[in-house]
Amino acid sequence: MRVISGNYRGRRLIPVPGNQTRPTADKVKESMFNMLGPYFDGGQALDLYAGTGALGIEAVSRGMDHATLVDKQYAAIKTIKQNVELTKEADKFTILKQPVAIALQQFADEGKQFDLIMLDPPYAKQEVLAQLQVFAEMHLLAPDGVVMLETGLDVDYPETIPGFVKRRHQTYGVAQVLILEADEGE
Repeated sequence: MRVISGNYRGRRLIPVPGNQTRPTADKVKESMFNMLGPYFDGGQALDLYAGTGALGIEAVSRGMDHATLVDKQYAAIKTIKQNVELTKEADKFTILKQPVAIALQQFADEGKQFDLIMLDPPYAKQEVLAQLQVFAEMHLLAPDGVVMLETGLDVDYPETIPGFVKRRHQTYGVAQVLILEADEGE
């Protein structure tokens, strides 16, 4: 597991010990970011269910100004802190140990918006459609913002998702990646 591209390219990331976290394969991560851009001209990223922090670190490596990494597991938070230290730019990251729902409410209360929201929830506990609705209702996505989801194949996305426009949908083995933009017509 490594940073694929950008300022931190090639840095090896530490995995979360145990089997509670399923890291995104480098090949899938590279494809995900290629679908997004692959580089950014600043902005705020949010990495939910951050695990190792790999997606948030990759986003900053590719040009995001800052990434907020959220996970509720102690082992994941410890690993994220170690991986952020490898960047030698810890000031570009905020690490929060809390459940995603609490973090989202906190961001809404603070009026925060993100240019890129990334979700890679545990495959067995996916509530991504409900969370997408929360993003829209709480106005967490910046006007030109993008949401990137990695889920298991068991998630059946409807043809239309209120508040969003589908940009890409790709399947990789046991995972699927969906990229959405805010629907400006909403």
